[in-house]
Amino acid sequence: MLGYIALALLNGAFIGASRVINGRLGLSTGAMGASLWNHVIGFLFLGVILTVIGAWQFDVDILFPQSYFGSVWNAPYYAYFGGFMGALFVAMNSFVLPRIGAIQTTVLVVSGQMLAGIFLNANMESLSLISGKMVGVLLIVTGIYIGRK
Repeated sequence: MLGYIALALLNGAFIGASRVINGRLGLSTGAMGASLWNHVIGFLFLGVILTVIGAWQFDVDILFPQSYFGSVWNAPYYAYFGGFMGALFVAMNSFVLPRIGAIQTTVLVVSGQMLAGIFLNANMESLSLISGKMVGVLLIVTGIYIGRK
């Protein structure tokens, strides 16, 4: 469990660094240009990784129970919206970060993620638990607003 926590923290550090780098790139190439380059470089990096571990082959049952390509054709159409949303996230982040700063952008993005999580889990939780979480998010956003004044 401790290893997973360390990976999650490392992932958070990578996301924070990526936001700042893409924000700076967005200043020179525009938000959509930053998103494009982010995804082109990410695709090339992932292509190298997949080639090195052999996941481009169709019979990679050792690392992956089902081949990536085999499962791609069976995925429902809405499963592909994740790529669109990821590109949109990078573009919006690249636009906003230079204007309001890294810390406020990160806190607001995390608040948005919390709100989305609350709404996506709404049918599994009690109304009082959801209300408490929404109050927490509201306090975070209010604190950011007050801090900007």
